[in-house]
Amino acid sequence: MKGPIKFSIKFYSVADEYGEFSNFATFPIRMGKQTWPTTEHYFQAMKFKNKSDQKAIRKASSALLTARMGRDRKRKLRKDWESAKVNIMRDALMAKFTQHEELRLLLLSTGEAKIIEHAANDDYWGDGGNGRGKNMLGKLLMEVRARLSQEHS
Repeated sequence: MKGPIKFSIKFYSVADEYGEFSNFATFPIRMGKQTWPTTEHYFQAMKFKNKSDQKAIRKASSALLTARMGRDRKRKLRKDWESAKVNIMRDALMAKFTQHEELRLLLLSTGEAKIIEHAANDDYWGDGGNGRGKNMLGKLLMEVRARLSQEHS
């Protein structure tokens, strides 16, 4: 006997179905004493130890601008970034999906579906556009979903 049919959900743009899963979607998150306009703002700011760099990124007018600022190597990248980035993203996603009830319900509604960030320009956080990428954002979203479903079962 076969198990349930598993399907996948692909997202990328905030305008897409499930675009709310994008880090560019405007769902503010509260981390400590600060509110960040998007998870992208928080994630990009955490690349840097310098508080003035973090503040400039938090105040940026759009998530796209924060992404550009985060790639600016005139700013000094924190030494542990490569080992810290997945945990920082996980924390941001937990905040996003616990602080916005409609998002928690949307994520839980995906059931057992594989969640994929279908991003041609990103083979680490996304699938690389061809399915060969690591899809770390999708994996973290599925991890958050599993944690939320355990908490509410």
